[in-house]
Amino acid sequence: MSLRTKLLLAQLPLGAALVVLGVVAVWSIFTLGHESQRVLSANYRSVLAAQEMKEAGERMDSAALFAVAGRHERAAAQIAGHRERFDKELRTAEGNITEAGEPAALKELRRSWMDYQAELDRYLTLTDRQAQEAAYFRELEPVFLAVKAAADRLLDINQDAMLRRSDEARRLARRTSVLLGAAAIGALVLGLLLSTSLTRRLLRPLSVLTQAVARLGEGDFRARARIGLNDEVGRLAGQFNRMADRLAEYQESSLGELLLAQRASRAVINSLDDPVVIFDREGLVLEMNQPAAALMPPGQQGQAEVKGIALPELREAITEASRHVLQGRGPRMPRGFEDAIAVTTPSGRRQYSLRAAPVYEDVGGIAGATLILQDVTKFYRLDELKNDLVATVAHEFRTPLTSLRMAIHLCLEGIAGPLTEKQADLLQTGREDCQRLQATVDELLDLARLQAGQIEIRPEPAPAASLLEEAADSFRRAADDKQQRLEVAALGSTRAVLADRERIPLVLSNLISNAIRHTPEGGSITLRAVDQDQFVRFEVSDTGEGVPEEHRQAIFERFYRVPGSHSGAVGLGLSLVRDVVTAHGGHVGVDSRPDAGSTFWFTLPVTAERPVSLDTAAKPRAGQCNT
Repeated sequence: MSLRTKLLLAQLPLGAALVVLGVVAVWSIFTLGHESQRVLSANYRSVLAAQEMKEAGERMDSAALFAVAGRHERAAAQIAGHRERFDKELRTAEGNITEAGEPAALKELRRSWMDYQAELDRYLTLTDRQAQEAAYFRELEPVFLAVKAAADRLLDINQDAMLRRSDEARRLARRTSVLLGAAAIGALVLGLLLSTSLTRRLLRPLSVLTQAVARLGEGDFRARARIGLNDEVGRLAGQFNRMADRLAEYQESSLGELLLAQRASRAVINSLDDPVVIFDREGLVLEMNQPAAALMPPGQQGQAEVKGIALPELREAITEASRHVLQGRGPRMPRGFEDAIAVTTPSGRRQYSLRAAPVYEDVGGIAGATLILQDVTKFYRLDELKNDLVATVAHEFRTPLTSLRMAIHLCLEGIAGPLTEKQADLLQTGREDCQRLQATVDELLDLARLQAGQIEIRPEPAPAASLLEEAADSFRRAADDKQQRLEVAALGSTRAVLADRERIPLVLSNLISNAIRHTPEGGSITLRAVDQDQFVRFEVSDTGEGVPEEHRQAIFERFYRVPGSHSGAVGLGLSLVRDVVTAHGGHVGVDSRPDAGSTFWFTLPVTAERPVSLDTAAKPRAGQCNT
């Protein structure tokens, strides 16, 4: 008998128990549903009719008071409408008698209602105000109270019936829960007993096979699994024994092949143009190619330690990367050009990107590490040229753009003569486009200064609350124009942060304007500050469309825009935010869910030992590769 057949047969009792449990559960759910439906259908309509009659009677009573006040037409109209409503609901209740006391209650309600209508008709024929007032309190109000009391009795009868039936349903549910619990426990006990019995029988040959596999893994190629079965486990043991035989033969005859494989791998490494170094688990050099040897100081090509295999510019980075990999923390990959390492070589200054990956043993342990130094000098210089070109073009745009804005402004002011309405509209559109272009040029120039290290961050103590309040005040009008609610939430931090009073408001302005732009009319934007260890976390939350997960990292790159976005921005604001916050020693990020809004956040330190200059904090990003 095969192992599959054994497993299926062992599962049949458990399957039968599950079927019985399912049948009981379906029957119980059907019974509970039927009982609940009976409670609702039997009395709910009468309860609703009684409530409607009470409300109609109260409206008619209010209309009677309108007549006392001289509003006869309004009183008559309201009485007519609610009289018909009362009659309709009374007929409905009379046609839905479900309880023993309902006929008497409805008969009393019908009698009181007829008396109230007769008294009301007589009351409306009175024309003298004092007579109407006296008749209302002496004759009409007592009859109205009798109608209301009769409706209350009808309501109480049906509500009490609903409560009784609800209690019955609750008791039924309790009995059903006990029944289902007992059935579930029985099925569980049966399944455990069968599973335990089967496991004991199946684990015996598996234990033998496991022990043989462990011995083979430890290098004992004589280990064999002796299992006298014809099922799948027995066939697996036979395959294992054949594999062990072949491994034993391979161990005796594969030394020459291993040497050939080693020479082939060495040839592959030497054929690479990029420097490659291979370390063992102790951090000693096992292999390096010729480009890697060329980076070593003269006279140290024969050393096998990290301190002797690289120039000083590379030594620290290689040591840290190899330690990262050999400690089992996974591969080490560069994030971008900001991680590039500058090295002075005989051929000039070069930029290298360091990659490190572990070398695993057959049993899964780490046997060493492979380091590759990729020469990215060409790409680094191309990116610098691109950034220089962008800065130059932006600077050249500034003067003619200012002249163009001034000319449009003078024309709109009528200095050059009167304008027609269409001409004024066209010029106004041109002015708005010039303003957007001017903002883009200013952002480009700010980026150029940041990359060139021409702007120094001067952090000084500033309360987190004041930074948020000042930023919110400058955008309240823009939010009001889009009917948005802009507010500063209850602060989770009252500490002061170290912030440049010129640059951090620019960061908040970019984040708030971005939130206003991507939040629909009627939405809300919330600012808050929260303590986070030695930092304060500033958050700008909105109720806009959110940022898809695949774009959340890239949106902080220069000129990146989420596909399908119609904001009109060019993708520089968030890049400026990242560079300024990084220069302060903080971090920036975004939390978002599709169609549920976004929360852009950044952190600022509470203490700092010295001012931070963008020359050291932001300039390395000048060579960063952008998408």
